[in-house]
Amino acid sequence: MSAPQPLVLVPGLTCDAALWRAQIEGLADVAGMTVADTLSDDSIGAMAQRLLDGAPERFALAGFSMGGYIALEVMRRAPGRVTRLALIDTSARADDAGHAAVRRATVRTARARGFETVLRGSLGLLLHPEAAPAIGEAVVAMALRVGIEAFERQQTAIIGRPDALPGLTAVKVPSLILVGAQDRTTPPYMADDMAAALPHAVVHRIERCGHMAPMEQPQVVNAALRDWLCA
Repeated sequence: MSAPQPLVLVPGLTCDAALWRAQIEGLADVAGMTVADTLSDDSIGAMAQRLLDGAPERFALAGFSMGGYIALEVMRRAPGRVTRLALIDTSARADDAGHAAVRRATVRTARARGFETVLRGSLGLLLHPEAAPAIGEAVVAMALRVGIEAFERQQTAIIGRPDALPGLTAVKVPSLILVGAQDRTTPPYMADDMAAALPHAVVHRIERCGHMAPMEQPQVVNAALRDWLCA
């Protein structure tokens, strides 16, 4: 058996390493995993550069949600360092004015009414209706650990991100796109947009799954990532 290959996992908005717990446990035989720091910066570019500064010379890269935006910026800055690309419940498009306004309003509401109130109110957009309650509690606990200050920095970064879709045609590495079939945050059509632009993409639509695929359907996600890593 070949040695585990380096894999950098990039969390999403208000996520920490707990997002990837099932992947870290389930893929340890094929990947040496690190989790990127997405909590310290207020731009996607700075997050991507921080990742590159700390990553191995060559590595596979998997980004979830906001982590996908960071992964695409890494591909733009250093395509020769990435061996494989996985994009999970994410989009290559920039925010339009309406989405940016909603993000700013969400930050204001979190400041005014309480961060946990906003988090619990967002679970309906994040999870499949039949997701176990424990998953929702884990999502809220993770976001509370991240905290409202990092949440605001991340929302600022997301609002300012560029449109990465035109650059996807330049990606030459094996690419995997995963999306929950019931993802209401980054719906499947956004995955289809990326798949149409990526030259070497495999797409999996995960049934009975909302936006939080690594936590909602870890076995399915792990199987797809294993195939992608070992292909």
